[in-house]
Amino acid sequence: MPKRDHDEPVRHRNPLFHRREPATPSPSASGGSTLRTRYVIDGSLRPSPENVSVAEALEFADAAPNRIALSLFPAPTPEDVDELAAAWDLHPLLVEDLQHAKQRPKLERYGNVLFMVLRSARYDDAAEDVDFSEFHVLVRPHAIAVLCQDRRWIDGTDEATIAGDPSDIADRGGRTLLDDQHLLNLGPEAVAYRLLDAIVDGYTPVLRGLLIDKEQIERQVFSGDPAVAERIYRLSQEVIDLQHTTSSMADVLVALRQGFDRYEVPGPLQAYLQDVSDHLAHASTRVSELRDALSQILSVNSTLVAQRQNEDMKKISGWAAILFAPTLIGAIYGMNFDQMPELHWAFGYPLALGSMVAFGLALYGVFKYKKWM
Repeated sequence: MPKRDHDEPVRHRNPLFHRREPATPSPSASGGSTLRTRYVIDGSLRPSPENVSVAEALEFADAAPNRIALSLFPAPTPEDVDELAAAWDLHPLLVEDLQHAKQRPKLERYGNVLFMVLRSARYDDAAEDVDFSEFHVLVRPHAIAVLCQDRRWIDGTDEATIAGDPSDIADRGGRTLLDDQHLLNLGPEAVAYRLLDAIVDGYTPVLRGLLIDKEQIERQVFSGDPAVAERIYRLSQEVIDLQHTTSSMADVLVALRQGFDRYEVPGPLQAYLQDVSDHLAHASTRVSELRDALSQILSVNSTLVAQRQNEDMKKISGWAAILFAPTLIGAIYGMNFDQMPELHWAFGYPLALGSMVAFGLALYGVFKYKKWM
């Protein structure tokens, strides 16, 4: 049984990332498997026999050094994981990871098997929501397996579309991985790197959608919309989740680079991964800037709300003072003492009313001049 390599950091599962439940039922309900297998010979995509098993695909790939077998599980079931574990002789800890989703992106090595958890992102503009999809990728000499834990491909294609026809893997899921003959000549690691590249490139449209929402929020803030605070908080949570994803993905790329010499990764693949790393660094920088911008917007909104509340308090205080003047005069002449000036004076009542009006108008003029009203 292969042993875990401890030269790479092991990350624990984290339930932070929210995932949507698939709209289509799980294949396990009908007892079927959605496994799709494709062969690559000398960097070219070749058809595979129908209903080929994981063990048969691995036997085919190991028969010659110029072959690669790709096993794609659009909706992996426990039976699929068991079949893969038996054919590849997987470590029990690795099998346990394959059976549990909702993990952060990470990289681990078990003997000659490289295990990666990758997370793609797709922006739903209607819901203003970042939808994450999790992929478990296993790489060994001449073979690679990809498990779509959320039953979706990177572009949001669901399991029914991917698994409906064996040729769909080349037109959809396989198109991302198997369309570069020169790169595929370098081995199954090239397929994994192509998947990494596609996932990282998918962060750009997500950031574009989040930036559009940020601009809309800025206009809402200065228009005084009271509902904008909730929108800022929700968008900030999406950005935080995306930041956690990009930072964890960066750790995966760092771990891959650290293994270049030890695992004799070809130079072209090293250069390819460096390009992916540059794109991810750019995305991470934009995510950090977006998070800082939303923090500033929230601070500005709090300041504007406080200013509006201060203006309201000024108006309330001004009107309270204006109403206090006639109340004071009315209270004095309402004490019902027998001996009080002006009680029996013919002009006492008009004078009291006039004083109330004059006092109120004077205070109103003062507050208006100070722009309290």
